[in-house]
Amino acid sequence: MLLTPNDEILAERRGGLVVVTLNRAKALNALSPVMCCVLDAELPGWAADPAVRAVLIRGAGGRAFCAGGDVRAIVEARKTGEAMAFGSAFFRDEYRLNRHIARFAKPWISLLDGITMGGGAGISVHGSHRIATEKLLFAMPETAIGLFPDIGANAFFNRCPGRIGLYLALAGARIGAADALYAGLATHFVPSERLGALTERIAALNWADGGAGALVDRAIAEFTAEPGPAPLAALRPAIDRCFGQATVAAILDSLAGEPSDWARATLETLTKASPTSLAITRRQLALGEGLSIEEVLRLDYRIALRCLDRPDFFEGVRALLIDKDATPLWQPPRLAEVTEATIDGYFQPLGADELTFP
Repeated sequence: MLLTPNDEILAERRGGLVVVTLNRAKALNALSPVMCCVLDAELPGWAADPAVRAVLIRGAGGRAFCAGGDVRAIVEARKTGEAMAFGSAFFRDEYRLNRHIARFAKPWISLLDGITMGGGAGISVHGSHRIATEKLLFAMPETAIGLFPDIGANAFFNRCPGRIGLYLALAGARIGAADALYAGLATHFVPSERLGALTERIAALNWADGGAGALVDRAIAEFTAEPGPAPLAALRPAIDRCFGQATVAAILDSLAGEPSDWARATLETLTKASPTSLAITRRQLALGEGLSIEEVLRLDYRIALRCLDRPDFFEGVRALLIDKDATPLWQPPRLAEVTEATIDGYFQPLGADELTFP
């Protein structure tokens, strides 16, 4: 059903179920441009085909569902002066895929069995069923690489309880299954060893027995377990106090006055992130409340293209993912030097270059 030149993404029909496998295990199934385009091209057909009742998506290799978008490829394209052209096309295709998943009217079942970051959240959390295992490691760590939580993260971070969404967006905090369920990012917990049996159970469903969503719900319920307590629930009062502040500077001050190991560690993380990215992200989430998925992704695209025209993204990827010296030189280096006018510029409409959804 799905054929690609390099087999980066695979699909097969099992009755009324399409099983998609992200097949870049050595790259932790990071999304390439080919993967985004091929999957996005197939979605309308699956949506229209009455024989397709649900889609299940998983990662190969046992370590990751999807570790994000392949941002290193964008940085490599800078060497030939093609970063803007390559990056804008990549973000456009990825965001259109995110929108297709968010609007997919059939069950979209993601098996979050391992690392799920960045773009991996975009192809899962927008769907109807997000099954976390004990191996889940979820994060949106974009502020650490001079970017921002894109892929429509506004749409789900603003639904998190209290200020947890803002905390996860700014700090890129890594969470497991129990926290993902508490935050509403996952819908079910199933032990990793039972995912194979669950997949077979869904594939064997008699779809004539009822609505596809209800049938999938009942099948998953046969395999669910209790993930244990959610650390975020205990941290919620402190998170709400600190991240309920109106500005990033006020959040940092609040964390500095909070007497806990969590606050000290979070403050340290934020002080290492790109100051510009922190200011963008705070503004982004404030503007994103109540927007449609199309409006959220259009906003993301504006910001992403401006990031491709600024140094922090390229410096962050170099320092954290390529050279791995963990010493990015942000421009500007301090939050106090990031002006409101500068941040305003990231959010301005793009005119003829605005993201559209064919």
